[in-house]
Amino acid sequence: MCATPAKKLGLALKPVEFLTEADAKTELKRLAAEIAHNDELYHAKDAPAISDADYDALRLRNKAIEARFPNLTRTDSPSKRVGAAPATGFAKVAHRHPMLSLENAFSDEDVRDFFKGVRNFFRAPADVARVEEDTIAVMAEPKIDGLSCSIHYEKGVLTLAATRGDGVTGEDITANVKTLKNVPKELKGKGWPDRIEIRGEVYMDRDGFFALNAEREKEGEPVFANPRNAAAGSLRQLDSSITATRPLAFFAYAWGEQSAPFAKSHHEALKHFREWGFTVNPLSRLCHGVDELVAFHQHVGEERAGLPYDIDGVVYKVDDLDLEERLGFVSRAPRWAIAHKFPAQQTQTLLKNIFIQVGRRGTLTPVADLEPVTVGGVVVSRATLHNEDEIKRKDIREGDTVIIQRAGDVIPQVVSVVEARRPKDSHPYKFPHKCPECGSLAVREEGAVAWRCTGGLICPAQGVERLKHFVSRNAFDIEGLGEKHIIDFWHDGLLKGPADIFRLKSETLEAREGWGKVSAQKLIAAIDARRTIGLDRFINALGLPQVGEATAKLLAKHYRSLSRWRQAMTDAADETSDAWKELNDIHGIGEDMATDIVGFFAEDHNKTVLNELGEELTVEEYAIAAPVGDSPFTGKTIVFTGTLVEMSRSEAKARAEALGAHVSGSISAKTNFLVVGADAGSKAKKAAELGVTTLTEEEFLKMAKG
Repeated sequence: MCATPAKKLGLALKPVEFLTEADAKTELKRLAAEIAHNDELYHAKDAPAISDADYDALRLRNKAIEARFPNLTRTDSPSKRVGAAPATGFAKVAHRHPMLSLENAFSDEDVRDFFKGVRNFFRAPADVARVEEDTIAVMAEPKIDGLSCSIHYEKGVLTLAATRGDGVTGEDITANVKTLKNVPKELKGKGWPDRIEIRGEVYMDRDGFFALNAEREKEGEPVFANPRNAAAGSLRQLDSSITATRPLAFFAYAWGEQSAPFAKSHHEALKHFREWGFTVNPLSRLCHGVDELVAFHQHVGEERAGLPYDIDGVVYKVDDLDLEERLGFVSRAPRWAIAHKFPAQQTQTLLKNIFIQVGRRGTLTPVADLEPVTVGGVVVSRATLHNEDEIKRKDIREGDTVIIQRAGDVIPQVVSVVEARRPKDSHPYKFPHKCPECGSLAVREEGAVAWRCTGGLICPAQGVERLKHFVSRNAFDIEGLGEKHIIDFWHDGLLKGPADIFRLKSETLEAREGWGKVSAQKLIAAIDARRTIGLDRFINALGLPQVGEATAKLLAKHYRSLSRWRQAMTDAADETSDAWKELNDIHGIGEDMATDIVGFFAEDHNKTVLNELGEELTVEEYAIAAPVGDSPFTGKTIVFTGTLVEMSRSEAKARAEALGAHVSGSISAKTNFLVVGADAGSKAKKAAELGVTTLTEEEFLKMAKG
C-alpha cells in the first residue's frame, strides 16, 4: 500500500479504502469512459492503445470500488460489458448465447480466492464436498492470444461463423473461416447434436507471422505489429481468397447453442471435439485441486517461450457441467471460469518528450513519446501517462530512461524511472494550464483527477472528438467518414455541429482536392443511409456526461420516443417533479447521473443541436423485444430478503437472472416479486404497502421449474 497521504493523491491513485462516496462516483465515471474507449480499440479496431497490464489495472480498480460502494455501480459499468460493437463491412450475427469474457487472476492467491468463492456459492453439504479447494475437478487450458470465434453446424455441416463482437452481436465471417485448414467443414465421427455451436480461438503461429511480415515488407506493404493483429486482420478480410493465403489455425475449447446435451463435463466435451475433427490444445489438462492448478500454471509459464504460438495465461473451468450451470454468470463473466494471467514483460527505453492529447470532453491526457523499443517482439513508441498525479507520483521527466512493461500486444505502461541515468539538467514536468489546441484555460475541479479545457465548442480538439464520437460505430456508424475527413471538414468550416454532417453536398465535396464524383457520392449515400436511426443509438451519439451505450439503451427502453424523452428531461429540471422522481427510479440511474442528463437539456446550445438534428433525421421509437421463453420471471424485477434454506442468496440470484429476471436489492413500486426467506425484515412490510407480490422460497422454486 502506498504510504503517501491520501489527500495528496489524485483519485486515480488514491487507495480505494480512502475514497469518499463522492470520490468513488467521480472515479467510477472516469473508469467507465476509459475502459469503454479501450474496449473499442482492442475488440473492434484491433488497434489497442494501452498495455494489458494497464487495462487489467483499470478493471481491477473499478471492481474494487464497486465492491466497496455497490450502490454506485453504474449502468454502463465495465463489469456489465464485454468487447465492443462489431465492425462495418460484414453482416451482423446475434449470438443466441452471449460470448462473454473472463475475470482475471494475477496471483496464486487470486486463484485460491476465486475457488473459495465457488465453494461459498453452494450451501448443501453434498455440493460443498464437490467443490472443496483441494479436490475440485478443473479443466486447465492455455489462454491463446488470438481472436474469439463461434462456428455453427447444422446436421454436421458448417453453416455459419462469427466473431465475438460486443458479446451479443458479432460479424459474419463464414466464408473466411471455411478457408482454415483445421476447421472441419463437416463433423466427423458420431454423437454430435443436430445443431451445435463450437467456440474457440483463431490464431497465427509465430513462424507464419514472421513469414507473412517478411512477404509484406518485400511488397512494400505495412507489417503487422504482432500475431494477434495479423490473425484479426486476416480473418476480417472482405475477400476470403486473401484469408486463404494466411497461416491461420483454430483451437476449439467451448460451445454455445446446442440442440441436445452431448457431455457431462468439460474434459468429456473436449474429447468429443477431437473425435469430431477439431484441434484441441494438447497442453489442456484436467486438474484436481488448486495446488495442482498453480503447479500447472507455473509449468506452462516455463514452457511459454518455446511454444509456437502466443499465450498470455491459463484458463481454469469448473469441469462438472451441472455445477457450471448452477453457478451461472455474474454480469460480463461466468462464475465457473477464470483466466490466470502471466506477469508482464519489461524493458528500458528513453522518454523523449511528453505531449498532451485533448479528448471530446476536454480532458487533457499526457502521452509519453518513447524511443522505439521492442518489448515481447513488438515495437512500441508511445505510452499514456494518464494524468498529472501519475507523472508526479513516479516523478517522470522528459529525457528520463524509463522501465516499461508489456503484458499484451499493445502500447506499454511506464512502470518507473531509472534515476541513475537521469540527465543532470533534468527538471520536473510542469503540466500545462492552457489547452494546447485552443489556448483556453485548463481547470482541475476539486476532487477530480483530470485537467479539462474550458474552451468547449470553440476548442477544435473537443469539436472534432465529439463529431468522431457522433459518427462512431456504436452511434451513427457512418462508413467512410473517418477521423481524417472530420478534421479536414472541421478546419475548412464544413462541419461545426452534428447536423452539418447531414447538410453536406456532393458538389461541395467534388470540388475539394483528392475528391471525385464517385467518392463524394459514396460518402453522401452513406450519410443518407443513417438519416433514420434507433433512439438508443441517437442518445449514445449525443455524448451526454456519464451516458454510454448501456445507459443510452436504458433511457431509450424507458422513454421509448425522442419527444417523450426530451419533454421528460425538460420537466425533470424541477427536482420536486414526478419527472425527476421517474428518472431517478430507473434502476441503474442514480442522482449524480440524473443531474448530468438533465443538465444537458438545460443548455441552450444543446437544445439547438437537438432541434437541428430533428430537421434532418427520423429517430425511431425503441422497440421492446418479445420475452424469450415462457418463464414467469422474464422481464420482471425480483428482490430477495431473509435467509434462504435450499440455496444461497448468490445461487438464487443467478437462477432468477437465468430465467430473464432483473434482481434488485431494494423494493420500489416497479418491483414485481419479493421472495421472502426466514427472518425477513422491513422489505416484507414495504412490499405489502406497495402491493408487491410476495413468494416463499418454495413458491419461487416451483415457479422457476415451470
